[in-house]
Amino acid sequence: MMASSYNAKDEDGHISVSGPGGGALRSKKPENTAFKQQRLPAWQPILTAGTVLPAFFIIGLIFIPIGIGLYVTSNNIKEFEIDYTGVDMSSPCFNCSQNFSWNSTRPCTCTIPFYLEQSYENNVFMYYGLSNFYQNHRRYVKSRDDSQLNGDVNSLQLPSKECEPYAYHDNKPIAPCGAIANSMFNDTLELFYHPNGTKVPVPLTATGIAWWADKHVKFRNPGENQNLTAVFQGTSKPVNWRRPVYELDSDPLNNGFINEDFIVWMRTAALPTFRKLYRIINKKDNMVPTLQRGNYTLEVVYNFPVRSFEGRKRMILSTISWMGGKNPFLGIAYITVGSVCFFLGIVLLLIHHKYGNRNNSADISN
Repeated sequence: MMASSYNAKDEDGHISVSGPGGGALRSKKPENTAFKQQRLPAWQPILTAGTVLPAFFIIGLIFIPIGIGLYVTSNNIKEFEIDYTGVDMSSPCFNCSQNFSWNSTRPCTCTIPFYLEQSYENNVFMYYGLSNFYQNHRRYVKSRDDSQLNGDVNSLQLPSKECEPYAYHDNKPIAPCGAIANSMFNDTLELFYHPNGTKVPVPLTATGIAWWADKHVKFRNPGENQNLTAVFQGTSKPVNWRRPVYELDSDPLNNGFINEDFIVWMRTAALPTFRKLYRIINKKDNMVPTLQRGNYTLEVVYNFPVRSFEGRKRMILSTISWMGGKNPFLGIAYITVGSVCFFLGIVLLLIHHKYGNRNNSADISN
C-alpha cells in the first residue's frame, strides 16, 4: 500500500499532501480569509409586522394613484383604426387583395371612406399596422448587411453572406441586400378631407419619422457623390421592389439608404402584430384642429400583399401624450399591484390584530 502524509497549516488554510513521489500536492480548500470563508459582515432584515405592514400600505398608496394617472392619460389619447386588408367581399380593397401579388406589374388602388366622430387637436401620427408578419424570425433579423447600409463601398459590391438568397440578382449585387429590405412595406396611403362635398388633401410629412441615431449614424449613402444614380451603378434593386433605392424620394436628403420609410422598416418589430410610423400630420393653426370632425377617405395604392401568410393591414391615426401612444397596460399594471399590496396589508393587519396578542401573552407567560 502507498502511504501519504498530511501537513495541515491552520494559518493560511492550505493542506500539503505528500505523495509517494515526494512531491507536495496543494489541496482545493479555500484560503483562510474572511471573503473566501464567508465571514464578511452581512445585514439581514428581520421581517416583523411593524416593518412589513407599512411597506404594503405605502406601496399600495403610491402605486394606485400613479396607475390611475397613467390609465386616464392613456384613455385621453385619441386613436382611430381602419383595416383595409380587403378580406370581406364588401371591402373596397377586396379586388386588390384577391388579384395582387409581388409579381403584379400594375398597382391596384382602392378608396375607403370613414367618419371621424371627434376632432384631433394636436399633431397626429399616422401608422401602418401589420398582423401575422414575423419580423422577429432569427434568419429574417440576420438577413441584412449593416456595413452596406452604413455606406461602405466595398460592401455595396460584395454583400454579406447573411443576405443570401437576396445578395445577388442577375449576377449583380443587390442594394440594399437581405430579406428585410426585400420585404419592405410599400403601400401608398393618402388622406383626404371632405367638407361640404369637396375633396381636400391632408398634408402628410414624410420626414422626422425615423430615430435620430438611425438617420444620422447607422444609415448612410455610399461615397461623397450626391449623384446616387452613379453611386449605385452596377447594383440591382431588391427582387420585390418596383424601383431602385436611389429613386425612393425626390428629396436628396430623404433618398437612398437614408430614406426614412426604409429606415423605419429596417428596425424590426419584436412581435408578429406591430405598427410603424408612416407619416406625421403637423398642427399648423392653433385655432383649427389638426383633423376636424367629419368625412374622410383613405386612398390606398395596394402594393403589399398579405393574403399569402394570412396577414392583416390597417391604418391608424393617433395622438400622443407625455407617456407616448395609447397603451393602458402600464396603468392597469400599477393599479393591480397597488391594489394587491393594499389588500394584503389589510389581511395581514387583521391576522396580526387577531393572533399577535396571543403570541405576546404566551411569550410573557413563558
